[in-house]
Amino acid sequence: MSNYDSKDIQVLEGLEPVRRRPGMYIGSTTSTGLHHLIWEILDNSVDEALNGYCDTIEVDLHSDHSVTIKDNGRGVPVSMFKDTRKSAMEILFTTLHSGGKFDDDAYKVSGGLHGVGMAVVCALSETLTATSRRDGFEWTQSFSKGKPTTSLEKGKISRNYGTTVFFKPDPTIFPKIEFNPKQILERVSSKAFLNKGLKIVFKENGNTHTFQYPEGIKDYIRSLLDEKQVLAEEPFYIESESGAMRLETAFMWSSKTDSVILSYANAIRTSDGGSHEIGFKNGITKALRAYIERRKLLPKGVNVTGEDTKEGLTAIVSVYLQGDVEFQGQTKGRLNSDITSQVESTIKNSLEQTLHSHPALADTISNRIILSAQARLASRQAKDAVHRKTNISHRLNLPGKLSDCATVDRDSAELFICEGDSAGGSSKQARDRKTQAILPIRGKILNVETATLSKVLANSEIKNIISAVGVGIEPKFEYEKLRYGKIIIMTDADVDGAHICSLLLTFFFRHMPKLIENGHLFIAQPPLYRIDSGKKTFYALDDAEKDRIVEKELKGAEHEIGRFKGLGEMPAKDLRQTTMDKKSRSLIRVSINNLESTDQAFIDLMGKDALPRFNFITERALSVDNLDI
Repeated sequence: MSNYDSKDIQVLEGLEPVRRRPGMYIGSTTSTGLHHLIWEILDNSVDEALNGYCDTIEVDLHSDHSVTIKDNGRGVPVSMFKDTRKSAMEILFTTLHSGGKFDDDAYKVSGGLHGVGMAVVCALSETLTATSRRDGFEWTQSFSKGKPTTSLEKGKISRNYGTTVFFKPDPTIFPKIEFNPKQILERVSSKAFLNKGLKIVFKENGNTHTFQYPEGIKDYIRSLLDEKQVLAEEPFYIESESGAMRLETAFMWSSKTDSVILSYANAIRTSDGGSHEIGFKNGITKALRAYIERRKLLPKGVNVTGEDTKEGLTAIVSVYLQGDVEFQGQTKGRLNSDITSQVESTIKNSLEQTLHSHPALADTISNRIILSAQARLASRQAKDAVHRKTNISHRLNLPGKLSDCATVDRDSAELFICEGDSAGGSSKQARDRKTQAILPIRGKILNVETATLSKVLANSEIKNIISAVGVGIEPKFEYEKLRYGKIIIMTDADVDGAHICSLLLTFFFRHMPKLIENGHLFIAQPPLYRIDSGKKTFYALDDAEKDRIVEKELKGAEHEIGRFKGLGEMPAKDLRQTTMDKKSRSLIRVSINNLESTDQAFIDLMGKDALPRFNFITERALSVDNLDI
């Protein structure tokens, strides 16, 4: 047994903890964590706007993957910090838990609360230069990897105020330092929507985008919805300020069946919701129930639930809190502050008053909600027809084409969904019978984006998938009944296979989204080519990888290249080694980085309107090489 005593204990100084364990501060070192560096600096500038000191922010994405963020706020303090020989600027950029947001006099409302944002960005940047315009001059200091490389320098005279931060991420921390302009564009536009009148300018690749919205989140709602789909000309809008909380929300119902609720706390996107979002949902449900009951609109045997009131709803919920704000984690994905009942009461009272003041509009919305409730009941009845609850073993209700695995341990069980009986036959030979189940489906399943719920539930292939997975579909999704820890879409490495994969992704996104949210859905990566050279065998996913292997691995050696026609024609040994063996395969986990943009992508690419698809193809046609037709 190895010894463990005091000499093994380390105390990390300064910002070394951030560089050693960046995931603790930014979530990960993937693209999500990389972009979090921008969000931290941007949020500081937005905090200046929230407190009335800034009306313009500029974000400039440079070609070398560096970023400059500039505002016209008060400027970072530069005077000597207390008893140290360091300036306040140096303390802010090199010391964790330093900042002005612990003091309510400096910032009444703030998204940055822990005093680690600027220091974390500094620690994870190859180079960072901060410029503060205040006290009549420009003040500049540079840093690298969390340590100052220059002292604070007094520059030219300036009558302006504000802060400029230039930084370039450290490539020794991040595997890739390429920012996604579209992702930044979405973030800065949402910040402008949330702050009426705030002007944000984003520059990238020679393009300039300016965002400024006089009606704030009302404009936000309009941008999210097609005018033809909405049930009212103007969005519902509620603004209320009570004590330490200011609430602003705008929402509308549409003819769509899905819902989008975007919640924010102090202009920070709370992607995991929280107390403000719960209060909002409870408030609209209680208000609509009260109105429907008072007007006696509800048919016999039908009741209205929160899921019914949420269907077709698009909402922006924004709260601004003074004092201590409780977020979950440094990335602030969820609001934990105890404001649920306060938000619920405000929403319920205000919405009820609006509904009774506009009965024609209220009846339209109520009928929409009642239709949702009736569809939910029909869905449950259809589901019960597929999934009868009996005392017979659950396995006896499974589809006939499913070749189930032996284990009953969900975490180790895997379900492979493949196309056709021949692929199913090869997969059954290649699988590990103990942990891997195979479900072949016939051809291309129904496109659920354009089909009614009744058609979806009547489709035999979809019914087989629902039955095999075991959880049912929304709104009667039962996560605890999930039978497999991994659900793996395994289609041929060609255009038809990609289309089938897209149809299956659409189904899971629309009807079993929690499987994606909880990390259960994967895409297999079967190879397109096998390359044999002597006793060596290589596999290539596509033409690019094939060419790389021939050029760099074989280097002119004699070789034979074989192209797999499909999973059904692939020898079981090859299929096992490349695609199904847990030790050697490669899987892509399906995840959702941005719910709003993902939802729009499915609408554009899989929906009834062909124009967005036409535009998508037209814009990208010239960049396509080796089109497989």
